[in-house]
Amino acid sequence: MAEASHPSSISFLPQEIRVYTRRWQILILFVVYSASNSMQWIQYSIISNIVTKYYNVSDYTVDMTSMIYMITYIPLIFPASYLLDNFGLRWTVIIGAFGTAIGSWIKVFSIAPDRFWVTFVGQTVVAISQTCILSIPARLAAVWFGDNEVSRACGIGVFGNQLGIAIGFLFPPMLVPNKEICDIERGLQRMFYTVAAFTSFVLILILLLFKSAPPLPPSSAQAVQREKSESSREVKTFFESITRLFLNRGYLLLLISYGINVGTFYAISTLLNRLVIKQFPDSEEDAGRIGLTIVCAGMVGSIACGILLDKTHKFWWTTVGVYICSLVGMIIFTFTLDKNVGIYAIYITAGILGFFMTGYLPVGFELAAELTFPEPEGTSTGLLNAVVQIFGIALTPLYRYLLNVWEDFWANVTLCGILAVGVLLTTIIPNDLRRQKAKA
Repeated sequence: MAEASHPSSISFLPQEIRVYTRRWQILILFVVYSASNSMQWIQYSIISNIVTKYYNVSDYTVDMTSMIYMITYIPLIFPASYLLDNFGLRWTVIIGAFGTAIGSWIKVFSIAPDRFWVTFVGQTVVAISQTCILSIPARLAAVWFGDNEVSRACGIGVFGNQLGIAIGFLFPPMLVPNKEICDIERGLQRMFYTVAAFTSFVLILILLLFKSAPPLPPSSAQAVQREKSESSREVKTFFESITRLFLNRGYLLLLISYGINVGTFYAISTLLNRLVIKQFPDSEEDAGRIGLTIVCAGMVGSIACGILLDKTHKFWWTTVGVYICSLVGMIIFTFTLDKNVGIYAIYITAGILGFFMTGYLPVGFELAAELTFPEPEGTSTGLLNAVVQIFGIALTPLYRYLLNVWEDFWANVTLCGILAVGVLLTTIIPNDLRRQKAKA
């Protein structure tokens, strides 16, 4: 096993510090695993008009297949964080992969117009499994990667979630045609069997290859955290950590501002099919490709922001800058979402919005890790994601209501106003980089 050492850090710590080549295999495997789950989040909503036609259910019921991801996450994040903190990355990932595969196979048995309840059960199992994914990137990056790679690795880890969402936007409109019921049925069958086979393959890879942690810590900050965890392995430390997080003013401000940004992204993604078709009828595939554009641009944004953070360590400034750009992107998207402007302009402006709005995800994770060090990354990012789900649950129905009672323009202006509040909250977060101080 190839490895590289960091001798400059060893003199300050009793533990040797090493970065293992295997870290990239672990990270890539996690990216694939994360994608296998997140690609199912939007697979119904992006073809909502087709799903309502086949299963004879309402738009709201189809939207619930997306919102169930948010609803189940909130009560389950605490046991999931406890699982991650006390049993490590490997067992958490195995449980999540197993649940994702089981839920995917349940959907295979929902091919009949009267079996929407079966497909919803499968979607719920997959959604529950998501709790064993969203908190992983920051923890995996910290446990396996060196000081100058942590932010980049976290960005790539978040990339997995975005990759899955991109697949979820792209393939359902291609696989499930808006034709006769028998054609829709064959399309759903293709989609469900493909996803079930893929998630089963990922589960096998994880059982064979995924490891919890390297033998030696990869960074000085991780060495400090290992020593701390080894000296106090008690159940009560988890709840004490939660208490300390809620007493951290900067972290509380980040919770709200992060929730606003990502909750807005969830609302737009869930209702994108309706948003596009309202302006451009019979454009289901365009809606999927616009969603793909948003997420692919966000993948580039995630990696770019991760590299920027590793080079500069300007966590607060990067967070504020990306948040402001997200607001600007939303404003541009609002003014171009018009049939008179043309659908190809929406591809461009949606890409700008996606680059910053989904590129913000790893930036928020990393700032949370800085503000809360030496608390476990799984706990801080788990709470961050729980608040995101709350905002997603609140903003998605609000956005749906506004789209029904107002024009698209004013509904989007409202989201711009909400994002502006998030920008204000972000600017008053204290620039307290505790993890950087531990490395000094």
